[in-house]
Amino acid sequence: MLKSFAFVASFALTAPAFSQEAVRVDQGALVEAAVAQHILPGFEALATTTLALSAAAETECSSTSEPLRAAFHTAFDAWMGVSHLRFGPTEVDERAFGLAFWPDTKGFTPKALGRLIADEDPVIADAAEFQTVSVAGRGFFALEQLLYDPRISTLGAPDYHCALVRRVAADIALSSGAIHTDWVNGFATLLTEPSESGSYETDAESLQVIYKALDSGLQFDAEVRLGRPLGSFDKPRPTRAEARRSGRSLRNVTVSTAALAELAHILSAESDTIRADYSAAFALIQEQATDLQDDPVFAGVKEVQGRFRVEILQQYINRAWDITTLELGPALGVSAGFNALDGD
Repeated sequence: MLKSFAFVASFALTAPAFSQEAVRVDQGALVEAAVAQHILPGFEALATTTLALSAAAETECSSTSEPLRAAFHTAFDAWMGVSHLRFGPTEVDERAFGLAFWPDTKGFTPKALGRLIADEDPVIADAAEFQTVSVAGRGFFALEQLLYDPRISTLGAPDYHCALVRRVAADIALSSGAIHTDWVNGFATLLTEPSESGSYETDAESLQVIYKALDSGLQFDAEVRLGRPLGSFDKPRPTRAEARRSGRSLRNVTVSTAALAELAHILSAESDTIRADYSAAFALIQEQATDLQDDPVFAGVKEVQGRFRVEILQQYINRAWDITTLELGPALGVSAGFNALDGD
């Protein structure tokens, strides 16, 4: 389903027909809905699937193990479903970075893993000690290299490699479980019952941090997950695609945008117009992602037509982002504020 260049040019330059509808929202109710329907189920899924990942590694630690690889993908999907929620428990002890250190612009992950394996570092014998290891040597991207990278997956003595796979998987489960526990045992209440003595003083503050997660999540998908492999027209960078070793680059975008669509529909529940705009935007994202199934790691960006297909997907995500910043934010009475992706 290849569209014309003229279509994308007009799509990019045409402002959406934003509604002037004035929406009075119950900010507290939206916060409660987001926590109950999106945040808590997402982190519960992460805790459950990562525990299954650790169990799969204990059963069979070979890098070619199909059950282990399947568990890896299921758990990674769960992380993609909450990876935009970078506040509260995910910020404690750099848990988010410990789960997903990417982009890794300097190649720190293979270096960290290479040192551990070369030294047969005994730090992997203890769960607490392993959490002092660089975040580059932990998390989903470290495990991806241990399972899928042609060099790292066969590096070192088999027994140590096996033990390292098990420790990284167990560490992912430990951090994920801690995040979920913190949400259930206190942080959800701080968000849904704001007070002057809490982390959030008003419903507006609670809603703003959730809204910002949606806003920055869409921006990250468009500008980083797609922008990095796209590079420039003269210099495409397909090897910079996220999780390309495990063939997950497109899958990560698809799962992430599906989760963001869920959050967008929750937050726009009190405006039929905005909800309809989101439905149309996310339907286009899903349609274009389906069209790209034959290019799961965005290798096609090296060619004009392949690049064009990825750019269409990026444009559709930007459309959803425009709805978020220009329609949803004003309707909710909040804004994203400073975003680290915007630079200094």
